[in-house]
Amino acid sequence: MLNFYEIGRQMYRLNNWREVHRLLVFICRSYLRYPKMKELHEFFLQNDLRREIYGYNKFPMEQVTRAFFFKGSTLAQRVDLTKYHFSYLEDKLKMDVLNDIYHYKTIRLWKSLDDDIDWYTILRYHPGQRKEGLLALEMRLDERSLYQMMFWINKDPNNEPALWIGAMQGPNTGNAKDFVKEATKRSYRYRTKNLILYMTMALARSLEVKHIYAVSNDGYYAMNHVRRDRKLKTDFGAFWEEVGGHVTDDPRFYEVPLVESRKTMEEVPTRKRAVYRKRFAFQDDVDRQIEENMRNIMQTK
Repeated sequence: MLNFYEIGRQMYRLNNWREVHRLLVFICRSYLRYPKMKELHEFFLQNDLRREIYGYNKFPMEQVTRAFFFKGSTLAQRVDLTKYHFSYLEDKLKMDVLNDIYHYKTIRLWKSLDDDIDWYTILRYHPGQRKEGLLALEMRLDERSLYQMMFWINKDPNNEPALWIGAMQGPNTGNAKDFVKEATKRSYRYRTKNLILYMTMALARSLEVKHIYAVSNDGYYAMNHVRRDRKLKTDFGAFWEEVGGHVTDDPRFYEVPLVESRKTMEEVPTRKRAVYRKRFAFQDDVDRQIEENMRNIMQTK
């Protein structure tokens, strides 16, 4: 029988009573769902790459025991999506790259062409992001997190591979507005939350998934997007609809386009065309960099 204490003690700091409590909860939940937990454990032992990741990073085992990813998810669903996520990336990414990511190393996918600013986007996995996904695309400005998109890869109801967005998070610093304003100015009035989604679309296309889905207000597993007066701090649905998304048959999810629609110059007022040309050139460079950097880390077939 698996020793979940030994598995858990590699994740939790036992000199912190809150972490000890989490360890005890993890152990209890794991034994109560032993067959499915054993299935995931054995999945990570099936080849050298997974064993290497699992030997260093046990957090996927904890993720499946908690009500993460989306509202109403079951442990069986979380185990299955975790297996699919790793299997899919294993088939697409170079082994050393996938190994690096889950050893908490970052992969840079985009960098601003402006020399006077340190503005870039990375692909990463970090335990602090594990509530909403198994990977994150994080935009940084001067080493501070600006926007991040947490996601996982799983099949959709039609058994086609899809990227599922668990959450989008903006800056959480005292001068957040200044960061957002600076980035928006440099992207020619293109909002930063639209930009991180644009980058996520480019990443999804490089990973050759067929669809993008995003958790709705109804599907968000936590309630920290709702204020005490029950009003939304963040209206996920409004944003997904704004970018061309639509609610699926399951109201917990929106389907979001793989490619952002773009106005023609004829649709743009004459006075704004110079800005739009620069914005479109900026977006084209984002596409180019992400495509090239992803090609460098993808398996050659």
